[in-house]
Amino acid sequence: MTVWDRPEPPTRPVPLDRERIVAAAIALADEGGLEAVSLRKVAARLEVGPMRLYGYISTKEELFDLMVDEVHAEILPEERPGEWREALGLLAHRTRLAALRHEWLADLLGGRPSLGPNALAVGEATLAALDGLADIDTVMRAVETVNAYSTGAIRREIANVRAERATGLSKRDWQRASGPYLTRMLATGRYPALAKAVYDGTEVTAEESFATGLNWVLDTVAANLDRSSA
Repeated sequence: MTVWDRPEPPTRPVPLDRERIVAAAIALADEGGLEAVSLRKVAARLEVGPMRLYGYISTKEELFDLMVDEVHAEILPEERPGEWREALGLLAHRTRLAALRHEWLADLLGGRPSLGPNALAVGEATLAALDGLADIDTVMRAVETVNAYSTGAIRREIANVRAERATGLSKRDWQRASGPYLTRMLATGRYPALAKAVYDGTEVTAEESFATGLNWVLDTVAANLDRSSA
């Protein structure tokens, strides 16, 4: 029986339910990452004994599933755009913003599908946006492609955010510190393609990079949908 099927215990003298447990776990994860989350620490945050939680959640993995599903409620837009490209783009951007609010989400994206009601609603909205445009196998590959890009780009961005926090160096500070070494290496002439990228490339924000890459992926999806329907 999954955590979604298992009923909650009856109310006891100290009010407790899965909603409160998940909210406390998310607060801990937002503060210190997934390593800061344990049933013992969540119980301490709620000022109850750890054994009380086992009536609601059996394992830490179940707790993570509930946390991910709760954040999926932030991803699902109130109104679904009518055009498939806008719908998939909106969901990808909302996933990125949710991960920036809850950095730990990046560590849990890309694994087995989440089966909570909010995650299922996001999945339904994603597939519904493409419904009727191609056969189901083509639609599934399109969704997988967009999700793979979004997950990889989000994880890279979060990794950079964490690196800045761990080192205390902003991106600009890191570039200044690394500049002399990189300049010497590029001056050897062994890395002409890298030199062109460094000296001639346009620097963009993480948001701009994500949006550009997403548009290229959606262009590819559109081309394959057109071929499939031809």
